[in-house]
Amino acid sequence: MSAELPSPTAPHLSLAPATGWTGPRPSTSLLTDRYELTMLQAALADGTARRHCVFEVFSRRLPPGRRYGVVAGTGRVLEALADFRFGEEELSFLSRQGVVDRETLRWLESYRFGGSITGYAEGEVFLPGSPVMVVEGTFAEALLLETLTLSVLNYDSAVASAASRMTSAAIDRPCLEMGSRRAHEYAAVAAARAAVVAGFDGTSNLEAGRRYGLRTIGTAAHSYTLLHDDERAAFRAQVAAQGVGTTLLVDTYDVPQGVRNAVEAAGPELGAVRLDSGDLTQLAQEVRDQLDSLGATRTRIVVSSDLDEHAIAALAVAPVDAYGVGTSVVTGSGAPTCGMVYKLVAREGADGHLAPVAKASARKGSVGGRKCAARRLDDDGRAVEEVVVTGPDDAVATWTPPGAELRGLMVPLVAHGAVDTRWTGAAGVQLAVERHRRSRAELPRGARRLSQGDPAIPTVTLRLE
Repeated sequence: MSAELPSPTAPHLSLAPATGWTGPRPSTSLLTDRYELTMLQAALADGTARRHCVFEVFSRRLPPGRRYGVVAGTGRVLEALADFRFGEEELSFLSRQGVVDRETLRWLESYRFGGSITGYAEGEVFLPGSPVMVVEGTFAEALLLETLTLSVLNYDSAVASAASRMTSAAIDRPCLEMGSRRAHEYAAVAAARAAVVAGFDGTSNLEAGRRYGLRTIGTAAHSYTLLHDDERAAFRAQVAAQGVGTTLLVDTYDVPQGVRNAVEAAGPELGAVRLDSGDLTQLAQEVRDQLDSLGATRTRIVVSSDLDEHAIAALAVAPVDAYGVGTSVVTGSGAPTCGMVYKLVAREGADGHLAPVAKASARKGSVGGRKCAARRLDDDGRAVEEVVVTGPDDAVATWTPPGAELRGLMVPLVAHGAVDTRWTGAAGVQLAVERHRRSRAELPRGARRLSQGDPAIPTVTLRLE
């Protein structure tokens, strides 16, 4: 079931992910819904808690207008797993609130996830029905990860899916994430990470930079210009502090005068000017002409101002060198969740064998049984089908693609409770960046259109006997 990434080896297996944290790390165990614990208590009481189970994370459908999604947040799930512990503070809270009984509290005190997790490599493209993550263990240990796993994957994948559309529309021009002030302070860190997974070149968020080794960007806002007696003084001071390679924001007052002041302050080697308002297509052309006439032919133009993938696509003909994106990327550009669900698809029966189970609710059904997946490629290496493999549990668990035309999508993430740390920290982000680049390049050419349409490739089922 390989996805053409290195196979796990012992040195990568650990319960302590490398995330850039220093000092005590907070527990993630209460980042969950109450009913997870009340279900646990009932299952412990009736003896079913230790039944071997398989849970699956998938999306039933893509958001309207989307032709593919991007898996992101996998590394964060693995990092959170290492901190999913019920310490004295967490247990005391649960006791005071009467959430669960004493027997359950004693069980939680020694909780450690000892199961296994496989899934799509972070950065991989996914389609409706793709088994993006498969969590296997006892009912008790796997159940508790549901809410946290969905919280991370739904948000991060929504951001990455939007970011991928933006970097696709930008073609070879870099996109820069600067949406921290439009999101919860910790969501901003996750959003920066997810945007970089999907091709963004950097982020304004320093904590994301520290924790995940991301390139950080940013120079000055309008307030810095307004602080000074005039624009010339502001630009001279910024250049003195940051060098001629800095980016000067030229639209606080009059743009043409701002460009003149910028070149006067830094000379023709000025790094860049930024435009944050107005008709960006027309303005960028006028500024380019003005910069060239002033001899600043290598000075780049960066644009911002509520950009999304459609605005970026509309600027394709403009002489723009980079895009700064804020609100749209950190909110999923109109699709703030991927609608992923975490469903029990197989459980140990009274006879000791795994049996498929499925939910039959209208429009919320699931398909029972363990699954894995591969992508069918044509002779040119373009994806033509998403192949979801089902059948007898043992056959699916050991299935590998039979030929070069099928690329396996499932990779091991956790083995018997030990996290494969290649997927965490800064190194995990870089693996995800490369996986997304290669995965998106496989899609049919029409998959990148921003117009309404069907998923990029159809999903078919391969049933093993």
